Amino acid sequence: MPFSEAKEHAPGHLHHIFADPYSAFDNLNVERQLHLRVALQTLVCEPMTDGTLTLRVIHGWENGGFEPADLAHSDHRLATLEDLEQVRGSYQQAMESAAPLPRDDASLLAAPLADAIAAAEAKGQALDEETRTIPARWPTFDQGLTLYTFFKVYHRLTYGEDDSYRSIRCQTPQGPHEIHEFHLEEGEFAVIRPVEDATGNSVLVLHDSQLEPVLMLLEACRT
Repeated sequence: MPFSEAKEHAPGHLHHIFADPYSAFDNLNVERQLHLRVALQTLVCEPMTDGTLTLRVIHGWENGGFEPADLAHSDHRLATLEDLEQVRGSYQQAMESAAPLPRDDASLLAAPLADAIAAAEAKGQALDEETRTIPARWPTFDQGLTLYTFFKVYHRLTYGEDDSYRSIRCQTPQGPHEIHEFHLEEGEFAVIRPVEDATGNSVLVLHDSQLEPVLMLLEACRT
């Protein structure tokens, strides 16, 4: 199995800033707000200022559903918090008018999964229906562990998670990346960024229900 594709609880950028990132954002930590401000500054504000930050809003999974084809998203370039406010407004307007939410044509999971399955079968690997449809079975073929890792991130961002912070290292088609995942009282989101020695874009990922909380969180950290 290609377990080298991804590793959860792997050291990342915040391990160079905090002695223990996993306790830095705990509600019992007296310096929690300072730690959160520092983390958001380096993970979100710096790439936003540099013009290398994309906002990815996910939606489509409801009532416990998690079919890859049902997961939708829209990507938006963020240069300022005003850009984030515009995205929040567009989603709010769509929901208030019962209109379809913004949705990009690209598929986050379904199309990459189909491609990975086709590639495995082209190499002679036989995949049964359970392997094709049960996410926990995806790591048995190349790129499956990467897809399963992102599946879990999107699932936790949609349905919640008890751990306040999680650091993941993952191989992607764009090269190795870190995933910094936050589940806080103030908001839930993840930041996908290149590893330390690489350059490239960062992606702020959140569920559409978290647009307003995360905007308020970033505004509070900016002041």
